[in-house]
Amino acid sequence: MPPRVPSLEDLKDSAPASRAAQPRAFPSLLLRVFLPLLALGVVGFSALGIYVTWQIGSLPAAASSAGGPPCFEESLGLDRWIRPPVNLMHSMSDEELLWRASWAPQFFRGNEGRYSIYVHSLPSYEANFTSTSVFYQRQIPSKVSEWGQMSMCDAERRLLANALLDISNEWFLLLSESCIPLYDFNITYQYLMRSRYNFIGVTDDPGPYGRGRYNPEMAPEVSIEQWRKGSQWFEVNRKLAIYIIKDTMYYPKFEKYCRPHCYVDEHYFPTMLYIQSPNFLANRSLTWVDWSRGGAHPATFGRKDITEAFLMKVIAGKNCSYNDQLSTMCYLFARKFAPNALEPLLQLAPTILGFG
Repeated sequence: MPPRVPSLEDLKDSAPASRAAQPRAFPSLLLRVFLPLLALGVVGFSALGIYVTWQIGSLPAAASSAGGPPCFEESLGLDRWIRPPVNLMHSMSDEELLWRASWAPQFFRGNEGRYSIYVHSLPSYEANFTSTSVFYQRQIPSKVSEWGQMSMCDAERRLLANALLDISNEWFLLLSESCIPLYDFNITYQYLMRSRYNFIGVTDDPGPYGRGRYNPEMAPEVSIEQWRKGSQWFEVNRKLAIYIIKDTMYYPKFEKYCRPHCYVDEHYFPTMLYIQSPNFLANRSLTWVDWSRGGAHPATFGRKDITEAFLMKVIAGKNCSYNDQLSTMCYLFARKFAPNALEPLLQLAPTILGFG
């Protein structure tokens, strides 16, 4: 008989008595870049690992070291996150303010030794973090990545490869800079560590944005029956992360034949992993987005959208399968949130999300 699906209360109550005695189980969070206003991040759990990629013109390009929620970055030490600065930086743009504030330490604080952080930034960005910063010495060698190009997947593979060098890393999450966590660290940690499956979409879409993007030149390695589509925001364990970075069979086909308007980041990993390990995939992401407004990109939510009712809808708005049983706890993160959504999010997080 399959084990009972853990409830929210089960996950809350299952925090380890001794943090120091725990193996590192949340491998690496990868934040990746694709457009000037987007970033790529991967979170992994052996304890926990986080990757951040940032590409925003003159804004800070990366985050380093271990700690901070999986979306934004700042170059000051950890103590400066805990205490408000003496002189408020009123000259910051909204983007800089959101990046700074959302890396506040409450999400990771007290969980040292259960996560790690890696940063993939613009090659031109020079990190200058103090030794107390959560991003200190976590920046990896990087290259420019472009939306819709194989360089986006290259950045993800580069981050995964760096995280895999730490043999304690077990889970790897890819997140956007516009995301927020929906639960506290321990719930997120336990949800992933107890899962039998990897969280990545592998949809067989018969329409023009699914099979319509398939190129017959990809056969015989990839047939149209094997062609899959999914969100790029994946959560994979160590075994599948190794599949991703070791692949030499499918990579050349996608690099040569999946070009705009194919959008390789939506098809390469879903198709490859579907072919190699279909029984290990949950066929869903843990990052909530809203496509109901139409268009090429999901809805972006600003200040006026952030209400108690909205956040409750995000948290409990869907049924899904978790370890082969019905569950209403389907998402651990949500996106896309505009910079001006920061203030209401911070106000509601303690009561609605349970941290902050």
